[in-house]
Amino acid sequence: MPIERRNNRNLPQVNDNIRVPKVRAIDADGSQLGIIDTREALRMAEEKELDLVLVSDKADPPVCKIMDYGKYQFEQKKKAQEAKRKQHNAEVKEVKMRYKIEEHDYHVRLSQAERFLKSGDKVKATIMFRGREIQHSNLAEDLLKRMATDLKDLAEVQQAPKKEGRSMMMLLSPKK
Repeated sequence: MPIERRNNRNLPQVNDNIRVPKVRAIDADGSQLGIIDTREALRMAEEKELDLVLVSDKADPPVCKIMDYGKYQFEQKKKAQEAKRKQHNAEVKEVKMRYKIEEHDYHVRLSQAERFLKSGDKVKATIMFRGREIQHSNLAEDLLKRMATDLKDLAEVQQAPKKEGRSMMMLLSPKK
């Protein structure tokens, strides 16, 4: 059952698309067949109703394996999906508060930030100002620095506290 292959550079060469005179052949069970003529290897693959797949074109001579190409493609896609599923994309989670925050509320925000950092996300700590509160930006900066010290075991400051319009923010990223 020879497989026709589209002209795609990242797919391996299969069957009649292998354009080298001699190859190092590997059987379907993994045993070495030695260095043989490409036509001979292709004939052996067709006898077993399998495909001849170019595994490594960098070797001298190139290495080909007799295998079920459809099954091989399926397994490669499955591996790629599994790797993608296990990958964690770090999001930026935000913790908002005011500079006049009560102690208990501060600890609630601190535990939220801790939870976000433990799950591998970055934390953006924001302090919002209303009206004339912006005059007390030094108190807000002190509060953000306090948060950074309280989380020093879990996080490192990626961006120091800085004023942006009517708020002040700091970015924390989880330690490796």
